[in-house]
Amino acid sequence: MDDLDRPPHMTPDQFRELGHRMVDWVASYMERVGDGPVTSDAAPGATMERLPARPPERGDPEAWDDVFRDLDDIVLPNLTHWQHPGFFAYFPCSASGPAILGEIASAGLNVNGMLWATSPAATEIETRVVDWCAELFGLPEKFRSTGPGGGVIQGTASEATLLALIAARGRVAAPARVITSAQAHSSVAKAAMVAGLASGPDDGAGITLIPTDPATGAMRLDFLERTLKDANARPVAMVAATVGTTATGAIDDVPGVASVIGGAGLTQRPWLHIDAAWAGPAAVCPEHRSILSGVEHADSVCLNPHKWMLTNFDCDLMWVADRSALTRALSVTPEYLRNAATDAGGVIDYRDWQIPLGRRFRALKLWFVLRHYGADGLRAHIRRHVAWAEWLEQRVVGHPELELAAARSLSLVCFRHRSGNEATRRVIDRVNATRRLFISHATAPNETGASVLFGRVAIGATSCEFSHVEELWGVLEQAAAVEGG
Repeated sequence: MDDLDRPPHMTPDQFRELGHRMVDWVASYMERVGDGPVTSDAAPGATMERLPARPPERGDPEAWDDVFRDLDDIVLPNLTHWQHPGFFAYFPCSASGPAILGEIASAGLNVNGMLWATSPAATEIETRVVDWCAELFGLPEKFRSTGPGGGVIQGTASEATLLALIAARGRVAAPARVITSAQAHSSVAKAAMVAGLASGPDDGAGITLIPTDPATGAMRLDFLERTLKDANARPVAMVAATVGTTATGAIDDVPGVASVIGGAGLTQRPWLHIDAAWAGPAAVCPEHRSILSGVEHADSVCLNPHKWMLTNFDCDLMWVADRSALTRALSVTPEYLRNAATDAGGVIDYRDWQIPLGRRFRALKLWFVLRHYGADGLRAHIRRHVAWAEWLEQRVVGHPELELAAARSLSLVCFRHRSGNEATRRVIDRVNATRRLFISHATAPNETGASVLFGRVAIGATSCEFSHVEELWGVLEQAAAVEGG
């Protein structure tokens, strides 16, 4: 059999040389990411035009100079640079050196942590690290691995919401429905669709969207109470509350939501899920821990270290109060997965906490981040951004042409032009036309129900400094003055 052609595997020495070169390239990118534009001006299809129409028949192990050249010439010019200090759109997709090193280690080890037995360290490091985070955020004991619940790392909050709903679905008779805020993330509606509770995002039988308070953006408890007591509607599988909505960063009154659920007189209490994807990491700071008030009433909660905790995408922390509800809904054990450790019942098999069977070693990068920064470093990261947002908020409040579209939420500032939606749109467009800065927009209903357009400034990029916030304000002032004139 030795006469078969050998694939051109990279030797350890070749990998070492190119690996050093790639780390240098990434480090250089981190140094220079702020020098160029934050957004690309590429037309649709521009990247594909640079790529051959057919795959290579024969590889070229000597062509790595071309690979690095293509990274610079094809990839970088056609990206939106989420790590750019002028990136204020959406919520951040943060990264850091320790997290990237953890990703490299995870890729190099390339284990499948589907079972404890397939990689004990992958499972036990994850369990310990997620328990650490439960302590950092002040979560109740019921969410620790030492109790009936526990935590797990998912890819995104969308996955966590879906998994919570799958667990919740087992509590009620089918067909069931989901209740959430009209300002909740679209992943709640998608979860209902994937779980078979709704045929689409507008399926009112499967998804009930509760109106929000125009002043706070939070779910209206009077409407929630009325909805829960609707005898003609389907049973409620899950109520999803949001801590930090995408549009305005609004925080639902979780204690109030829990009280309404408890007082509704339902035969089966709905599962209460908290989506704290963006805002949740701020709870590492004692002064912001109140954003998770009411978490003790929740059946599940999730937040994203990849948004605002210096851990590169993807990394979502999900905790459940009763892990058996999740594993009952997801566990399938064919003979080839049976092993002594699982049968003995003393280990966690995270394949029962997720949709896929296979599982990569995400915990390494979060472990590295926590060890490098510590709680104090994470708090410093959050506090800087919140302080800069407070400064920006004050500038907007004091401006004759601009006003806040919603109360500042942590490091998110929402503004609008006093002349209305069209003027606001032009201000946003002028900021983004610089390509040095990038902000996003959203809409929300006002007191009359009319849709109000506003700009969103989400401070959170790892490379951002106060000078970049000052630069953004200078451009905003100029753009607002043009509209005011």
